[in-house]
Amino acid sequence: MRNIGDDIMLAELRSKSQITIPKELVEKLGLSEGDKLDIFEDNGVICIMPVVVYPKKYLDELKKELEQTKVKLASGEQPVFDNVDALFSKLEETQ
Repeated sequence: MRNIGDDIMLAELRSKSQITIPKELVEKLGLSEGDKLDIFEDNGVICIMPVVVYPKKYLDELKKELEQTKVKLASGEQPVFDNVDALFSKLEETQ
C-alpha cells in the first residue's frame, strides 16, 4: 500500500496495451528481460507479480524424487537431521 510521501512512478498505457515498468522497480526487484510476470486484477487494482515457470519435465522429476524420499523416510533408510550443521557434518564424514 502506498504511504503519504512515496515517490510516484507513472507508466503510460501504449498501443497493444503495453506499459513500461519504471527502471527503479526493475532494478529493486532484480527483474531481467524474459522474466515472467503474473498480471491480475484485485478490487480494481492491477497487480503484477514476478513468477518462476518450471518445465513440466523438471516438475515431474522433482515429484518422483520427493516420493522416493518419502518412502525412504518411512522405512528409516533416509537419515533425518536436526539442523543444517548436522547434515554437513554427515556429508563431511562420507568424503
